[in-house]
Order: sequence, then structure tokens, then C-alpha cells
Amino acid sequence: MHEAEGRAQGLSCVYTLLDTETMGETAPPLGDLITFAGHFGFTGFNVTFPYKQEIIPLLDELSEAAEILGSVNTVVFRGGRRIGHNTDKWGFKESFRHGLAGQKRREVLLLGAGGAGAAVAHALLESGVETLLVTDLQVDRAEALASRLRSAGGTQKVEVISDLAAASGRVDGIVNATPVGMAKLPGMPIAADLLRPECWVADIVYLPLETELLREARQRGCRTLSGEGMAVFQAVRAFELFTGLAPDVERMKSAFAAFGRGRDPADTGLGQ
Repeated sequence: MHEAEGRAQGLSCVYTLLDTETMGETAPPLGDLITFAGHFGFTGFNVTFPYKQEIIPLLDELSEAAEILGSVNTVVFRGGRRIGHNTDKWGFKESFRHGLAGQKRREVLLLGAGGAGAAVAHALLESGVETLLVTDLQVDRAEALASRLRSAGGTQKVEVISDLAAASGRVDGIVNATPVGMAKLPGMPIAADLLRPECWVADIVYLPLETELLREARQRGCRTLSGEGMAVFQAVRAFELFTGLAPDVERMKSAFAAFGRGRDPADTGLGQ
């Protein structure tokens, strides 16, 4: 998306994957990777699971959103400083607005309270959710997120739950903000028989787009939202931070769709 949009705007952009899982038996320290990125002339970089919270102490400055969320997914190098941003919240909020408009949202169950979960939680509350039920395998992490959400004010309620069966039976929607469902972490974050047809289901995982959770939900008659929208919209805001230019949202959507079909985005004419 970034390279295709850069070409369309007359920029020569290179977006490179730094995958710590391919860097030997022991991945280099995160601080070293950030230092090397600066030395090699990167304008910035995106941060994904599991580093969205771990990276914060290594940065010089946080945007207001990143500070509130306690989570960073975009870092920009400016004047020798490392500035952390969060575009995930806006990305999910836009995806939710476009993909699940008109759906009931009085009570929603959020699976996962990590860096992505924090962004999604704030986005859901800003999107009109009245009661947010949060669960995480690390109960203390769920409690910490709930505490931050409550301290932010507002009239919404935030509850930490452990009984998925009881929670799924009362909510209007379920959002998976865990890495479960990714190609390298297959499976479902909730039992399939807990998915009710009147309950919508959203997943932030985008590789693959058709996660087992979404497939099971659709088969049971649920309205679903894939991770595509969040992936595109967070990149839209990140591109603006990296370049200072406003990207074409539809063009970035087309680039993402081309990638999903295994094609080079340049073949779509996006780079012309």
C-alpha cells in the first residue's frame, strides 16, 4: 500500500519487512532494530504484535493518542527523535463505521487487551458502545486496560469477564483483537458454538482475511467484519505521518486488494 501510493504521488518509497522470527534463534533486541532503522535512513516504521507496548520506553516522544492508549503502531523519525503514534484506533473506528453501520452495539465483547486491544477498545467506546466486556488470557492486562478506560471518563461501562459463555450470550457483537487466527497462530479465540446468529463478529487479523472465526461466524448467520478495513485505514493515517502527504484512500484499498489476490499493485496502474 505504501509503495503503490508513493509511486502514485511521485515518490520513491520502499517499505521493508523486518521479521524478527527470521533473524535467527534469538532475535536482536528491539532497541537495536530501532537504532539500525535510523542509521539506514528509514523515515519511520510500523510496529506489530508483540511489540506495540514494549517499544514505548525506547521512544523519545508519544502522540496524544499513543499516550492515552499506551500502545504504538507507528514510529516516525523527526529531527533525531523517535516519535510514537497510534493509527490503529482511527483505523478500526473507520472500518467499523463503514462495515458495520447500523448494527446494534449496546454491549460488545472484546477478546484481547494487548496493544491492538487497547486501540480497538477506545474505538468501540467512541463508536457508541455502552458496555464493553473485556477478556484476556492475562487477567491483569485486562484489568489494567479496563482501569485506563474508566479513568478516561465517559458514561460507558467497562467490565472484565472470565465467563465467555455467559458474556457471548448477552452481547450484540464480538471483536477479536488477539493474534489467534493469524497464519502462524491458527485457531479460534472463542468456541464456535458460542456464536449466535444475531451477534455480529469482527476480526482485526488480516493475514488471512478469512479467519476461522469469521468463517464459522458466517456459517452461523452472523454479520462479519474482516481485518481488511483496519489494515487499510491505519495505513492511510501512517502514510500521512511518514510523508506529510494526504493519501488516496480508494487507491490504497485497491493496492491492498491486489496484494490479497497475490498481484503486484503496480500491475493495477496504481503506480502510474
